[in-house]
Amino acid sequence: MQENNLTVVTEFYLLGFQSSQLSRSFLFCLLLLFFCGTICGNFLIIILVYTNKNLHTPMYFFISHLSISDILLTTDIVPNMLYIILNNGGTITFIGCVIQFYFFCVSETLQCLLLAVMSYDRYVAICNPLRYASIMTWNHCVKLAIMCWLVGFTIILSDIISVTKLKSCGPNVIDHFFCDLVPLLTMSCSDTFIAQLKIYLLTFPVAIIPSIIIITSYVNIVSTILRIPSSTGRQKAFSTCSSHLIVVSIFYLSLLSVYVFPKRGGQTLTISKILSLLYTVFTPFINPIIYSLRNKDIKRALKETIWKYYFSNFP
Repeated sequence: MQENNLTVVTEFYLLGFQSSQLSRSFLFCLLLLFFCGTICGNFLIIILVYTNKNLHTPMYFFISHLSISDILLTTDIVPNMLYIILNNGGTITFIGCVIQFYFFCVSETLQCLLLAVMSYDRYVAICNPLRYASIMTWNHCVKLAIMCWLVGFTIILSDIISVTKLKSCGPNVIDHFFCDLVPLLTMSCSDTFIAQLKIYLLTFPVAIIPSIIIITSYVNIVSTILRIPSSTGRQKAFSTCSSHLIVVSIFYLSLLSVYVFPKRGGQTLTISKILSLLYTVFTPFINPIIYSLRNKDIKRALKETIWKYYFSNFP
């Protein structure tokens, strides 16, 4: 009987943001706007990169994969979150919760790996410009992208399998807007030591190694830029990696604010959920804006595409 009681929880109730109808309506409209902007912006980046020959370079190739990762993240989290906000809460099955958590982990892992690969690409372009074409060949870029996707989808499986083996007991209420790891472990009646150990071990290939690559790359990039004699040359060199550096900073700061920095007494669950919106909603939305507004090649490709469409449809 006790064993059956431990396995009785087959669905969870996500509270979302418990507030007044007016506040939830405003938040729903705002997040819906962010969701539409994220989907349109990232699809636009993907279309421009694959249709414009001037963007057939390693940097834009990896940017397009980053956009696919952003779409995966936002479609995994936001639609269900909008439903929860609109209904002031909502249920999700245990399997649905695990699937959502899996694709959330996959997209975050992809972000870490792709940002590391992109920093390596910028390192080669600035620190070894004469060898850039021979190092960052098309085959090499495709292999790096495939490796990121394979690692992203496979390395998380062991963690997910451990989560599925946990037995959850009541209450089945999750004070969040999506199925994150902490509430799943908190509600478990099983021993979570193995699951937590796997999580800590996974942080090394998923987060620590990419972070080391990014930091090492930018230390060498900054060192090389500072040795450029002309200010114009330094500015031009820095402009080629400034967009990527901004994206890296936003992504890691938002994750660190939730998962690494210790929670102070004043940090309520509401604040924690608001911080979670940074990497689940804001970062996928802002990435294409940063790469388009700060990138002359993207803006030029967009203008060419618009003109081609205009002249082909309105002679």
